[in-house]
Amino acid sequence: MRAFLVLLALPLLAACASVERLALPAPVPLADTTLTRVAEPPGARVDHREWSVFLSRYVAPDAQGVNRVAYGQVSQADRAGLDAYLEALQSVDPARLTRDQQLAYWINLYNAVTVDLILQNYPVASIRDITDGPFSFGPWDRPLVQVAGQSLTLNDIEHRIIRPTFNEPRIHYALNCAAVGCPNLMDRAWQAETLERDLAAAEHAYINDSRGVRFDARGGLILSKIYIWFREDFGPNQQAVIDYIEQAAEPHLRARLSEAKGVRAYKYDWALNDAATGS
Repeated sequence: MRAFLVLLALPLLAACASVERLALPAPVPLADTTLTRVAEPPGARVDHREWSVFLSRYVAPDAQGVNRVAYGQVSQADRAGLDAYLEALQSVDPARLTRDQQLAYWINLYNAVTVDLILQNYPVASIRDITDGPFSFGPWDRPLVQVAGQSLTLNDIEHRIIRPTFNEPRIHYALNCAAVGCPNLMDRAWQAETLERDLAAAEHAYINDSRGVRFDARGGLILSKIYIWFREDFGPNQQAVIDYIEQAAEPHLRARLSEAKGVRAYKYDWALNDAATGS
C-alpha cells in the first residue's frame, strides 16, 4: 500500500512543479532596454571588494557541502558595509560595463539584495515567509533597488534583465535565493575576469550534488526544481535537459543519467540557508 501511495503521489509532485513553473515570470526584456546596453572593452570598473569581505566572513559550507550564511552573527559594522555596497551598486550605470562586467554586476546585486532582505527580516525560516500580503509567495515582486533611474524587483533583475539579455543557463547556478535547495552562494563576489571559470565550477558542483541531481531508492531520477522552473533555459524538453545535465556530470552519474527513463520527480528545499540551523 505504501509503495502504491508513493507511485500515486509522483504525478502530483510533477504537476505541482509544473504549476510553479507557470507562475514564474517569462524571460521578457524590460520595455526600456537602456539597462542592458553593453559597452566596448575595457568598460568601467565596479568595486566588489566590500561584498567579497562580507561573504568571506559569513559564508561557509556545512558538513553536506551546503554554503550557509551566519545571518545571526553579522555585525552592525558589516551591515553598514553591505548597505554602502548596495548604494554604490545603485549608482553604477550598467551601460558603461562590458558583457562580463555587467553579468557579474547583476549577479552580485541580486545576491547582495537577497542577503540584505533576509537580514532585515531575520530570524525567518524561509525567504518565502517574507510576503507582501495573503496572495504573495515571497518578496520577489517587491521594488528593492533603483538603477539608472529605474525601480527594480528581484524578478526584474532575474527574468527581465539577466535571462533574456545574456542567454546563459548557468546563471541559475549563480543567483542565490537564500534557500538550502539553491546552488551555493559563493564565499566571494562574482568578477568579470573569472566569470567563465566560476560559472563552470558552480554548474559542476550543483549537478554533482544531491540538491541538483539524485536517484531515489527505486532508481528514479530526482532533479532540482530549477530544471523545470527554467526548463527552456536548459533545453526544449525533458530529455534535452537530461542531456544537458550529462555534460557536467561525473562519469558515474553520467552513466546513470544515460539510462534514466525520464524524471520521476522535481524537488527543492526552501529552508533558509542559515548557519544557525545547518549541521
